[in-house]
Amino acid sequence: MKLLTIDTSSVTACCGVVDTQADKILSECFTDVPLTHSQTVLPMVEAALSHAGMTFAEVEAIAVCSGPGSFTGVRIGVAAAKGLGFERDLPCASVSTLEALAQNVSGVPTDAVVCAVMDARCRQVYTATFSCDGGVITRLTADEAKSIDDLTQELLALGRPILLVGDGALLCETAMKDKLAVTAAPSPLRFVRARGMALAATEDRFVTASALQPTYLRLPQAERELKARQALKG
Repeated sequence: MKLLTIDTSSVTACCGVVDTQADKILSECFTDVPLTHSQTVLPMVEAALSHAGMTFAEVEAIAVCSGPGSFTGVRIGVAAAKGLGFERDLPCASVSTLEALAQNVSGVPTDAVVCAVMDARCRQVYTATFSCDGGVITRLTADEAKSIDDLTQELLALGRPILLVGDGALLCETAMKDKLAVTAAPSPLRFVRARGMALAATEDRFVTASALQPTYLRLPQAERELKARQALKG
């Protein structure tokens, strides 16, 4: 299957075309620059298709990181996938950003806990843990939002080496290194990439374009602040 992958859920953005049957990346565009994802996502899709020697008519399905992550970034990616999917009634896979990050390590011959962490500000992270047993990735925990301190205590209890992936990896490595055997993955494995998205896009994740929705683990900041003010007023 020729799968178009889209991620704009964090500070980086990635679009690619993957031949899922051959486990082969046909093309990939990746950016880590301070540009609004709404400016980059469609040009990146066009470039990824062009570099793969394909037209959009040859795409068979779309996978998008639907969260958690930046509220604006998640909305941009999901909106792009919905719009493209509507055009040809393509099946769309709603992929957990955290699982896509963990799948970067799939096939790497290591035995460790892969902890996906995305910076949620205020010393909190979006996180999920996965076991990597000889390169086979198995989910251990659900996607959650929690403090770095709470996550540190949970990882300590596992008693295994920890490999951190995600845009919060360096932040967590600094916070945890005195307590844990913890290592941030190198940059090529640290951020969402096309192959990780493709591996996370399992058959049960596909829905129609109209059914595709973002996944948030907490309310946007504006809504949290409003609720706090309302609580103070009684």
